[in-house]
Amino acid sequence: MKYVLVTGGVVSGLGKGVTASSIGLLLKACGLRVTSIKIDPYLNTDAGTMSPFEHGEVFVLDDGGEVDLDLGNYERFLDIKLTRDNNITTGKIYQSVIDKERKGDYLGKTVQVVPHITDAIQEWIERAALIPVDGKDGPADVCVIELGGTIGDIESMPFIEALGQFSYRVGSGNFCLIHVSLVPVLKVVGEQKTKPTQHSVRGLRSLGLTPHVLACRSTTVLDENVKRKLSQFCHVPVDSIITLYDVTNIWHIPLLLKDQKAHEAILKVLNLHSIAGGPALEEWTARAEICDSLHEPVRIAMVGKYTGLSDSYLSVLKALKHASLRCLKKLIVDWVPAGDLEDVTAQENPAAHKAAWKLLKGADGILVPGGFGDRGVEGKILAAKYARENKVPFLGICLGMQIAVIEFARSVLNLKDANSTEFDTSTKNPCVIFMPEVSKTHMGGTMRLGSRRTYFQVMDCKSAKLYGNKSFIDERHRHRYEVNPDMVSRLEKDGLSFTGKDETGQRMEIVELACHPYFIGVQFHPEFKSRPGKPSALFLGLIAASCGQLGSILRSSENQKKTMNNGGIEVSMTKVSRNGNMKMTANRLSNDVYFNDNGLYY
Repeated sequence: MKYVLVTGGVVSGLGKGVTASSIGLLLKACGLRVTSIKIDPYLNTDAGTMSPFEHGEVFVLDDGGEVDLDLGNYERFLDIKLTRDNNITTGKIYQSVIDKERKGDYLGKTVQVVPHITDAIQEWIERAALIPVDGKDGPADVCVIELGGTIGDIESMPFIEALGQFSYRVGSGNFCLIHVSLVPVLKVVGEQKTKPTQHSVRGLRSLGLTPHVLACRSTTVLDENVKRKLSQFCHVPVDSIITLYDVTNIWHIPLLLKDQKAHEAILKVLNLHSIAGGPALEEWTARAEICDSLHEPVRIAMVGKYTGLSDSYLSVLKALKHASLRCLKKLIVDWVPAGDLEDVTAQENPAAHKAAWKLLKGADGILVPGGFGDRGVEGKILAAKYARENKVPFLGICLGMQIAVIEFARSVLNLKDANSTEFDTSTKNPCVIFMPEVSKTHMGGTMRLGSRRTYFQVMDCKSAKLYGNKSFIDERHRHRYEVNPDMVSRLEKDGLSFTGKDETGQRMEIVELACHPYFIGVQFHPEFKSRPGKPSALFLGLIAASCGQLGSILRSSENQKKTMNNGGIEVSMTKVSRNGNMKMTANRLSNDVYFNDNGLYY
């Protein structure tokens, strides 16, 4: 097993996660099998109880692991399925060591950071690196490890020590360290300053780790004299100093690495030239170029609680991006704070109330994502009502589905006090109830989590068609409350169709309005399995409905099913000119991507 460690220096937020994902993609494009590990030095055992305002979204894995959002980047870039063990936290390490101590595994020895904590870290890395994540048997060729935080952080020290020992243990030809640092440009003098990176590398080396590759974040390409200076003071070859300058979209990052031959520097350190080829990134390049060429907008109103921090809905945004690219539309997300739609805001802050409703009414489609707590719930209900009554394409996820059911019960069934017991424990018409098998007292890891199966109850519905008319699907969940099964028959009698349920038939997974152009709510989180080249079916449906393409998408799904039944693989191929206009579409049985001088085929 070969290991690539990605660390960060100077400041946080430089994009280590995207850099690590891009490195993994680049190595995979060279023909290597790649897995990933994220190390988070915080004391939490996982990200499940952390506020989205503080830490961004909680990403959920197939096995129910609640992990850092960077693992979502790894999965999307590499098209892999990680496990909870691929996210290491200080809390997990200390808990495992304390559990061993309580069982007497250390035979009475004094338990210390060195060697017990550092050994536990190394053992965890080696164990997690061997887990197959790409659907194939056996371990990967390379494990990309990202160390969260910044070099010099107190909480990172045990991991730095462990990784220093680890690099010595696995040997120099099996370990490559890539340090992501900042090279700021001071406006006063307009000069790229190397001193922050010099200090960061000096600190790293003092802790027992020496970088093989420098990935320098800067607004512009590094000057050659700056590279030479960094090489001299940081003891890194000039050819191994990479510039990660600002780009139009993150899909260009792997291409930056490729153009600067980062793969050759890594393969040289790891002695992998004999088994790795040149990076095949034609499809990725096409996707990045198409994304830049799109001009015709599709506006989606995101009605949520955490609209002040886009990372709170990172996977939702990525899923929207994947779907809009498939429809050849430029995505514009209008952030609508749910609370601003409520009547109380109209009294307290009329300007904010007016602005929120203007955004909602100007959108081509409306999305209400998941969330917890009662703040903004009435605003989300108003958004669902507006979408239902005005035939605006709507997608509700998790809580978004629950509020759509509540709104329907209130407006159509005339049950004015219909609510969720999460928000009103005394409601006489509980449309949403607490699930019986999860804990009300412990917050972490106690929800209905991970991949669960949903069975379609009818095939003649939009959701089933978007999923290719499969009889069942597997999607990831993260919730405590569910639609009250005792209310289902009353709701369906008045036109709300529960088209997807779990294997017991008691859990409602998908709800639709047949008489609406596109009105779907799902209890699961489809955004977690969306990929750049394989957009989530329901997000694709929302974007397609929002820009008038739903009919063609549904026909394409039907044709794909017929093609697959005949043993073929259907790939939609679209020629796009440089100005983003669609010139021609066709279907072919091929996996190839073509280029020419006038445009590109994808």
